[in-house]
Amino acid sequence: MTDYPPATWRLLITPPTDGATNMAVDEAILFAQAEGAGCPTLRFYRWGPPCLSLGYNEPCADVDEAACNRLGYTWVRRPTGGRAILHTDELTYSVVASAEEPRVTGGIVESYRRLSTGLLTGLRALGADVFQAQTEKVVNPDQGAACFDTPSNYEITVSGKKLVGSAQVRRRGMVLQHGTLPLVGDLTRIFDCLRRTGSPLPDSNLPPDVDHRRVDLLARACTLEWVLGREVPFDEVADALTQGFASALKLQLEPGQLSDYERSLVERLRDEQYANDDWNRRI
Repeated sequence: MTDYPPATWRLLITPPTDGATNMAVDEAILFAQAEGAGCPTLRFYRWGPPCLSLGYNEPCADVDEAACNRLGYTWVRRPTGGRAILHTDELTYSVVASAEEPRVTGGIVESYRRLSTGLLTGLRALGADVFQAQTEKVVNPDQGAACFDTPSNYEITVSGKKLVGSAQVRRRGMVLQHGTLPLVGDLTRIFDCLRRTGSPLPDSNLPPDVDHRRVDLLARACTLEWVLGREVPFDEVADALTQGFASALKLQLEPGQLSDYERSLVERLRDEQYANDDWNRRI
């Protein structure tokens, strides 16, 4: 275990809110810290209504907007990279800290490794037999737009299936990492709101009328309910992960709330960026 110096971070557990607000909150925390008006923060949150998030450089043409409207889903573009995620029935976490913080120093992969030890410790306390993926990720051009079909280095897996997907951005001398832990439900729902792209793999034995994307995703990803054989409430998972981060990273986590300044940043970022069609449709 890395011998980290003791540190105190803020713990935020925020109520369910829309996707534009959730992304604005993560970035507002980053901006406030960069300006010396914030503090290192671990946040757990949910989404309401369900929201499809696109990676920073993902084309908006991947979104089936008519289907989103019909299903009551919203969509937003994340500040981090990667591909589309449908946020519903999940726990989402975010970490925001200075790039000089010992727990996130170095490259992205190394900081993934360090932060994922908090996830590992918390999930193992719940009874999940989880591991850190160690693989050179190769992007298949026919893989499609969904994020959860292939683990990156040090993402969390169970029996080779991806359980937690994470993404990171570094800006203004700060690190923002956030990720999603599906708790229950059908992971293939994401394809109900994505346009169909790509084609079956050459060695696929599936009949032509079967959506290979759904079969592939279920072979590569899972929910916490699938892992444990029981549904675990959000609050129980958040508590376990809080203890996991505290133990693995030698943190004192102090419950807190957004400052007035951070709230003002949230309103501005939401209006100017995450709830703005020009931002979401820029690619």
